[in-house]
Amino acid sequence: MQSVTLNNGVEMPILGFGVYQIPPEQTEQAVTEALAAGYRLLDTAAAYGNEEAVGRAIKNSGVPREELFVTTKLWVQDAPAEENTKRAFETSLNKLGLDHVDLYLMHQPYGDVYGQWRAMEELNREGRAKAIGVANFYPDRLLDLVINNEVTPAVDQIETHPFFQRTADQELMREHGVQIQSWGGFAEGKNDLFTNPVLSEIGAQHDKSVAQVVLRWLTQRGVVAIPKSVRPERMAENFDVFDFQLTDDQMAAVATLDTGATLFFDHRDPAMVQWLSSRRADG
Repeated sequence: MQSVTLNNGVEMPILGFGVYQIPPEQTEQAVTEALAAGYRLLDTAAAYGNEEAVGRAIKNSGVPREELFVTTKLWVQDAPAEENTKRAFETSLNKLGLDHVDLYLMHQPYGDVYGQWRAMEELNREGRAKAIGVANFYPDRLLDLVINNEVTPAVDQIETHPFFQRTADQELMREHGVQIQSWGGFAEGKNDLFTNPVLSEIGAQHDKSVAQVVLRWLTQRGVVAIPKSVRPERMAENFDVFDFQLTDDQMAAVATLDTGATLFFDHRDPAMVQWLSSRRADG
């Protein structure tokens, strides 16, 4: 497994296992199989409703805690944000059954972001969140947070896939020491990703699947990826992407697929801001 070094020296695997949209009743088995397949980075969130199942799988896996990199995320908190951020963190930690997480992300760029971030900085100083970062922050919001706070986010987890490649965002992050991480790496199959002729042709040249090509493309760019699957054979396939390399021409061919636009929703859309801000995570 290859890794990236975050801006505070913490090592993070470049490929992990995400549990978004896996129902709680299936999550424990899925994480158990992912750990058996070799994954050591696990990505969950308070909003996913499956932290307890992830925790059970970790506890029963026999994998030493120091070998794991566990990420969870803070949902938008009610005021007072600092107090409620700490409460939410304790809830997540208890559900996971852990004494620390390796990465704690602010899930959405809404609410009292500064209050939430101050609380996260404190959790980081205490060592209970080994690294802290954000998710779904566009460059303007990310830079605002970097400039006006003591701790620079270690990670920004954003929608990144062949149809929305985020190269300018990644360059800005690189300039400020922030690691880019992808969610939706397969675009949930939108735009017929798994039968795309460009990706299929590259796969044929390496005797690899389209999914493997996409994950290799992401990791070769230095993007941390967290593919999700509930099928052990797919987990194994997604993990098997470090024995080949895309050529410069192949990377350039993938670059032609970029539309520069989200395939899901825009976090700057007022209707989406209102909808997400009205949601509440359990706990």
